[in-house]
Amino acid sequence: EVQLQASGGGLVQAGGSLRLSCVASGFTFQDYAIGWFRQAPGQEGEGISCISSTDPRTYYADSVKGRFTISRDNAKNTVYLDMNSLKPGDTAVYYCAMGGLMLLTTAQAMNLMDETYVDFWGQGTQVTVSS
Repeated sequence: EVQLQASGGGLVQAGGSLRLSCVASGFTFQDYAIGWFRQAPGQEGEGISCISSTDPRTYYADSVKGRFTISRDNAKNTVYLDMNSLKPGDTAVYYCAMGGLMLLTTAQAMNLMDETYVDFWGQGTQVTVSS
């Protein structure tokens, strides 16, 4: 059974930091790109970062570029999202998702993560940034 378990969310003050983790099981982790999406109440979902399987290559949405860092540890089947300089606008439910290389390459080409290239979604973790 494919599983993506996201954790690490919480309440933090503006300017603070959090590290999200996404632990995968049930598939060959190193064969897939992993991305992070977020959804704030009343807003459309936003793909914010993605990492390829083994290179690794990365993508960041403009909204998080320079503040967030994605990384992966294939030995631990885990992808991390280090979030620094958090803003109230970062408040959302954060989801990790798996997909093929197209999830990353199309994001790099279009500067937009396309959900149609997601093969499987994990559950979300809430991030709340207070002002």
